[in-house]
Amino acid sequence: MPTSAEIMKQLQKAGSEQTRKTYARHGASMGRMFGVKVADLKTIAQKIQGEQQLAMELFATGNLDAMYLAGIVADGSKMSKKELESWAKGSDWHMVCEYSVPGVASENPNCFELGLKWITANREMLAATGWATLSAWVSVTEDSELDLNEIENLLGKIEKEIHTEPDRVRYTMNGFVIAVGSYVKPLLKQAKATAKKIGEVKVDMGDTACKVPLATWYITKVENMDRVGKKRKTAKC
Repeated sequence: MPTSAEIMKQLQKAGSEQTRKTYARHGASMGRMFGVKVADLKTIAQKIQGEQQLAMELFATGNLDAMYLAGIVADGSKMSKKELESWAKGSDWHMVCEYSVPGVASENPNCFELGLKWITANREMLAATGWATLSAWVSVTEDSELDLNEIENLLGKIEKEIHTEPDRVRYTMNGFVIAVGSYVKPLLKQAKATAKKIGEVKVDMGDTACKVPLATWYITKVENMDRVGKKRKTAKC
């Protein structure tokens, strides 16, 4: 099994200037990445999948490519609350905050509890991690195991607060409304009502072509495809 140092060399070799520029436009720090495409990260991950200690070491490097890779490789069910907290608090780029950490958290029995805790954080990226974690949770958890009352309360919170929150929090709040409408069939009506009330959510996406999905349109699209309530096998991507 390769060491973390050997994996870092692979990442450095796989990086490209073009991808570094792309990631930089999406808020990544130039000095903390090699610029490895996600597809290439997944190829590397296949060879080290489930190597828990290696994943922990990769995340601890602080290198953004390595951190994203760690999220693919790690088994979240084997992580302690303390370890998940450390990952969440140690993340400051949206691809790690909103994908890597929620992906592993969704495999952990403490996912819902941690998501609720993180959304109360004053730090933008940690709060965004919380909302993304809750979205991941509803996407992979059977409706019978969800706290539907609490989810409905969260929809109400979003209605009142979304347009005054920081950019990444607005983005992930909007994503949570979409997730509930897409994956939690008993709350489809409530999610659609919330989506209608919040309307267009404006987020500064920087020098990118990315747009904030309109929740009403997205939920309707899932509904028209007859896929409401169909859970994902994994929240990792």
